[in-house]
Amino acid sequence: MMKFLIKAGEATPGPPLGTVLGPLGINTGKLVAEMNQKTQQYKGMKIPVKVIIDMTTKLFEVEVGAPPTSDLLRQAAGLEKGTADGSVVGDISMDKVQEVARQKAKFMNSPDEAKALKEVIGTCKSIGLTVDGKPAKDLLAQL
Repeated sequence: MMKFLIKAGEATPGPPLGTVLGPLGINTGKLVAEMNQKTQQYKGMKIPVKVIIDMTTKLFEVEVGAPPTSDLLRQAAGLEKGTADGSVVGDISMDKVQEVARQKAKFMNSPDEAKALKEVIGTCKSIGLTVDGKPAKDLLAQL
């Protein structure tokens, strides 16, 4: 098994992937095409990908992880960057926050969707997003 962090939908069979995968004797072009197809919906984000290779048959399986919560929130809010200084840089609807929480729930340490929602709202606060015009901190206090 190998793990990579690729730019979604834009992997190429050249370095660094080709350098690592080429010596294994698998069809690198086919593997990269599958990676790009499976990550297309996250285009523009970096995304973790796990490649499981059967060295006997040279067959492979591609498993796509989830992009960082902050990337999903920025994309949903239409922002290129968040903030590091705590200032508000944008607003996002609660519906979009809930959608991100559903996407991320299986990858988080949260045992249920309500706790995943709290984690996502916390990330909103970190990157400078308000939720439906309200500070994320206020929403967390209400949940």
